[in-house]
Amino acid sequence: MIQADHSSRWYGQVIGVNDVTCTVGPGLTALLGPNGAGKSTLLKLATGQLRPTTGRILLHGHAPFANPRALQHLGYVPELEGGYDEMTGREFVTMLGAMAGLRNPGLRTAVAGSIETVGMTAAADKRIGGYSKGMRQRIKLAQALVHQPSTLILDEPLNGLDPVARRDISRLLQDLAAQGVCVLVSSHILHEVEQMTQRILLMYRGRLLAQGDISAIRAQIDQHPHRITIVSPQSREIAIRLMELPFILSARLDNPRPATVDVETRAPELFYARFADLVLESEWQVTAFESPDNNLEAVFKYLVRE
Repeated sequence: MIQADHSSRWYGQVIGVNDVTCTVGPGLTALLGPNGAGKSTLLKLATGQLRPTTGRILLHGHAPFANPRALQHLGYVPELEGGYDEMTGREFVTMLGAMAGLRNPGLRTAVAGSIETVGMTAAADKRIGGYSKGMRQRIKLAQALVHQPSTLILDEPLNGLDPVARRDISRLLQDLAAQGVCVLVSSHILHEVEQMTQRILLMYRGRLLAQGDISAIRAQIDQHPHRITIVSPQSREIAIRLMELPFILSARLDNPRPATVDVETRAPELFYARFADLVLESEWQVTAFESPDNNLEAVFKYLVRE
């Protein structure tokens, strides 16, 4: 639904996006990267706010820049807000719905439905100027959903939300993705992104550094062995047995915590399968077992580390 083909965007002598090629289809994909990585520029290209300097970007097969035919499929939640403080939430969503081509009586029904979907019915007729940050985020999402787009792009949608609201919005985005909507979310809140999706695009210094499933990306980072931490009263015996396996690089006992074994391997799938058998065969008591490498934050740090 979103396709970039060697897309670049320059701001004078500054490169915002550099030769990016990627495809984003149905489902939920997270766009990640540190400040200045090019995330916002890529979103502006995808939403038709900017034209690529070189290459091309397509939205449903059409160049989105100044193209209503492409943009009719798009719902967009920007990070920044316009000056609509004098409007009520309902007036704001109605205005954007009309601009998307909806007309009464269908417009009125669509507005009520999208406002209810984001949990803003009770505050819909209050002025936006009196909304909290979280309420503003919800009403921005309502306007993006009012015309039932097949592609939804959100720039930092979880900013300013309390934990309950973050959970609700995350679930809503997951539900939309499960229905076949293409949902692209830009965010810096890594642990919450990881709860929403395993599919990522990682930008760094204007380039697309990685794309795809988090686990598959981690498996390709060969220069960093996979780390596992095991806590057990039989830690010494576990370390000795593990070092007999050909795919184990190291098994170290933690001096401050003698019951802890820190393991490194380049074949995590083999390790997990064999370790389970060893625990059963040897009747070890394992009280904790985790991998600090099996998460999005570890992948992110490895890829952007200089």
